[in-house]
Amino acid sequence: MEAASIPTLFTSLSIPTNHITVGLSNLLSSNSQIKSLFHHKRLPDVGWSDIQIQRLLLELSCLDTNCEESVRCQLGNGGGNSNGASTYPHRWTGAGEREGRIYSPLVSTRHFGLGHGIGRSGDVMEPQPKAVGSSALLRLCLRLVLDAVRRGAGLTGLVNKSKKQKQLKNDGGNNKSDATNNTNNNGNGPASYGTLLPVCTGMSMALVLSGLRDRANQLDKLANQHDATTNNNDDNNNNNDESSPTTTSTERNIVLWSRIDQKSCYKAILSAGLTCIVLPTTTHPTTDEVSTDLNALQVALDKYSHRILAVITTTSCFCPRVPDEVDKVAKLIQGWNSQHCNNNDDNINNDSSTANNKRGAGIAHVINHAYGLQCTQTNKLLNRACTIGRVDAIICSTDKNFLVPVGGALILSPNDQVIACISKNYPGRASASPVVDLFITLLSMGLNGYKGILEERRRLVDVFRVKFDALAKKFGERLLDCPRNTISFGITLDNLVIGTDDETKKKNVQITKFGSMLFTRCISGTRIVPTKETKTISGHTFQGFGSSYDDYPHSYMTAACAVGMGEEEMMEFFERLERCWREYVGKREKEEVRKKL
Repeated sequence: MEAASIPTLFTSLSIPTNHITVGLSNLLSSNSQIKSLFHHKRLPDVGWSDIQIQRLLLELSCLDTNCEESVRCQLGNGGGNSNGASTYPHRWTGAGEREGRIYSPLVSTRHFGLGHGIGRSGDVMEPQPKAVGSSALLRLCLRLVLDAVRRGAGLTGLVNKSKKQKQLKNDGGNNKSDATNNTNNNGNGPASYGTLLPVCTGMSMALVLSGLRDRANQLDKLANQHDATTNNNDDNNNNNDESSPTTTSTERNIVLWSRIDQKSCYKAILSAGLTCIVLPTTTHPTTDEVSTDLNALQVALDKYSHRILAVITTTSCFCPRVPDEVDKVAKLIQGWNSQHCNNNDDNINNDSSTANNKRGAGIAHVINHAYGLQCTQTNKLLNRACTIGRVDAIICSTDKNFLVPVGGALILSPNDQVIACISKNYPGRASASPVVDLFITLLSMGLNGYKGILEERRRLVDVFRVKFDALAKKFGERLLDCPRNTISFGITLDNLVIGTDDETKKKNVQITKFGSMLFTRCISGTRIVPTKETKTISGHTFQGFGSSYDDYPHSYMTAACAVGMGEEEMMEFFERLERCWREYVGKREKEEVRKKL
């Protein structure tokens, strides 16, 4: 209903003019907020009400061609007249195999009638002719989440805001006509471009690697063609001589992965059809930290050379593992690429480019930033990494960072073409559910709300650390000293079970039982890691699994002070943990007395 027609229409119903004015002001205010959202494409400072969000979603749903389909589905069985003619007028008639038909009213309501999904078979970000509302929601949601990570989490965006780059940013890095090919970051920040994928972090990693592989194959092929042409032209006009030297391509099928004992990333590499080389970690000489082994990375770069597709680092991990030194890794990769290949794709067709350098895609750098957006310290590392070195893609989980249901990921990059190749690599249409959940949550939070939950987590971190340490000392344990990990915290469990070193396996069973006991007492999220555990994943055996290091000296437990945890919940956690610990120790002492008898 148009606002301009409301006074006339309502007056005809004998509604007083002063009453109409009050109601009309509410409608105009709501319309103004929606217009502002589409115009600025920025997260509102103050979150919207549920009514405002629902209104916008329903209006977007009405733009899709399936807006009447849920009604028609239910009228199909006995809803029409006896001769089969429909008694309900429909604007659209769908004769395809996928028309967004939804049988259940409950399902339709849950999805606000948005049944077409997002993207098309060629690109997850591509608009759908039959789903204008869904397409607009996807593009707008991407702009809002990019704004949130820039102004809220502190990631930097584009540095050179030329007219062309502004247009690219408006499209989330998916503007085909203005695309530029450059494997360097050009000083752009990690949140310059982005895309949304309706799958979790692990599957997103596989899609990112597949997209990077397609891109690398294309760039390497162009480089080889250029080198072959140059060599033939220089060979005394022997252009047709089959013995003329040509550049042979090397398949990029290896990924270097800085070890972190989480199964999903390792499986993602294998799912992409690639070979994973697990790089060892190193312990810090003065703390309990487990971190990046830069020397091992350098050795692996030189050993596998042009067979390497990418290096994967991680910034969000369980204590005692700390975030990889992604800035140093980025600089190391950039330096290696500078020595072994010409990273500027624009020079592929430039005969004056350095002849003794092998051109091509170079080695990519992918950062697993799963739940790292909530940590200011790691976000600064990402900004620095993009400034001084090579960063291609950053993978962030939507559920862990924005408090939405599991099922979505935000992919960030300083390079618009990397984002384009990832978006095009998604097979088929995608579910809109994760995007709708994120869109609703961002509008509900607003920028102030998002900043608020980040600030609340930062405030609780110091309290969490002190309380955890104090609790550990009550039972003769201590807090693991891992200052570079400000999300996950660990305490030793060296005295939890009494036994000799020869009884390691028996001790580990008892330590693991303590973890089971915590869960049955309604304590979730903690991890219990015994020493010298081994686990084989897809043929690769990890020694000391859980600690990301072959021979970590402590058994320990971890707990996280993550975004969304409130102070009351935190205090309740420590109270339950202490009660459970005392109960466990009491049972252990009774068992020891029984053995002596």
